[in-house]
Amino acid sequence: MEATLFTFPSTKPPTLSLKPHFNNPFDCQITKLKHSSKTRALPGIRAAISRTKKEETIEKVKQELEGCYLIAGIEYKGFTVQQFQELRTQLPETSKLLVAKNTLVQKAIEGTEWEALKPCMTGMNAWLFVHSEEIPAALKPYRTFQKEKKLEGNDFTGAVFEGKFYGADSFKTLETLPSKAEVYAKILGSLQGPASAVVGTIQAPARNLIMVLKAYCKKMEDEAAGN
Repeated sequence: MEATLFTFPSTKPPTLSLKPHFNNPFDCQITKLKHSSKTRALPGIRAAISRTKKEETIEKVKQELEGCYLIAGIEYKGFTVQQFQELRTQLPETSKLLVAKNTLVQKAIEGTEWEALKPCMTGMNAWLFVHSEEIPAALKPYRTFQKEKKLEGNDFTGAVFEGKFYGADSFKTLETLPSKAEVYAKILGSLQGPASAVVGTIQAPARNLIMVLKAYCKKMEDEAAGN
């Protein structure tokens, strides 16, 4: 009896994988927690940056209040960045144009004589800070710019001068104030004229009275130097 030889195909031993074939629910929860913590952190960072910018703006306004003679609001809705840059170059060195939200400006002027500016706190305003006694000369550049660019809708919304508020309807009063040279000439003329003229000048607004005293002191100094 012959023996029959059976052969079997060779096979490689199965490879064992240590990688689990199921998802770990705890890994998913950890990933979600990490993502949610980052999402919550972003609004907090944005809020801190926003708060810092607001504080910086308030501080800038307060700095401009120092030595300021007049603050005027200008309706700036529709202004372009290029127009603002051009306007700034046309302003005298003693004037500063600042764009700030009404709420921040109002916060900066609380407890000061500039609180009278509150009627201007509507709409979108740019703020003109004038650090010179020559008020008409400080306002004229914007009027010229407004006319050249045909910005009739972007008018002065109001201003505060010597603690008094001037609305758009009375703004012309500020633009027609006499210059320092004109005030000096008037005062010197009144000092050389009848006493009634001097009394009339003294009864003028406080600004003119200060000019009277300055002009009189200068006159006395000039006479003393001549002698």
